[in-house]
Amino acid sequence: MGRSRRTLPEELLLLALDPATGTTAQPQSLDLGLAGAQLVELALAGRIAPDGDRIAVVMPRPTGDPTLDSALELLRRRGSPVRAVHWIGGPRLGLRQTYLSHLERCGMVHAVEGQMCGVLPTTRYQATETAISREIRARLDSAIRTGVPPDPRTAALAALAHAVGLGKHLYPGNEGRSSRSRLRDLIRHDPMGGLVAHAVMDVQNGVGAQPRRNPGTGGGGRPATAVPMQPQSRSGPMARAVAH
Repeated sequence: MGRSRRTLPEELLLLALDPATGTTAQPQSLDLGLAGAQLVELALAGRIAPDGDRIAVVMPRPTGDPTLDSALELLRRRGSPVRAVHWIGGPRLGLRQTYLSHLERCGMVHAVEGQMCGVLPTTRYQATETAISREIRARLDSAIRTGVPPDPRTAALAALAHAVGLGKHLYPGNEGRSSRSRLRDLIRHDPMGGLVAHAVMDVQNGVGAQPRRNPGTGGGGRPATAVPMQPQSRSGPMARAVAH
């Protein structure tokens, strides 16, 4: 995978960044969304594929993206398909910070240091490449406005944005109600994005004790709860509070 294309986790994170405050909307659910976005990106790269309500590795060859390849290797080590909810619901300390740091290195965001209550150091992130953020938003707006089925990448991004609760951030107030509804409806245009988005919502709702049928079978099914991501140190980002 070349680095000329932004990955879905990066795009989802840029969508969630508030340009005025430098904070991320829906920080807790966003972490789940980033894990889900990794799965969709790996599927788009042909490395994994849905297997009912599970995720199976079909090509273990690295993508060239270190963060995605770490996730791919963990999936490969499982040896058998893993339920999407188990994966997304697993602990993944520092995933959001990993992507924020990557965006900073790429020059797409700028870290602004500050303090919380005059004591605790914080870091906020301001988008510097605003044209990129506008292009990402324009793709969603176009899919919502025209009603034309979007490409799989945009459909998956819309599904994840809805799943993590970015609808009210992107389309606030009563005037944004119809746009939020259409954003939700875009979930049906990409099977992998839909599977992952439903899994993100199920984790938030505490659903997943019993496996359900695949959404594509008409059962509205989705998956359930905890495969650990790569361990990450609590030094660094956790020593400074990252502003949410």
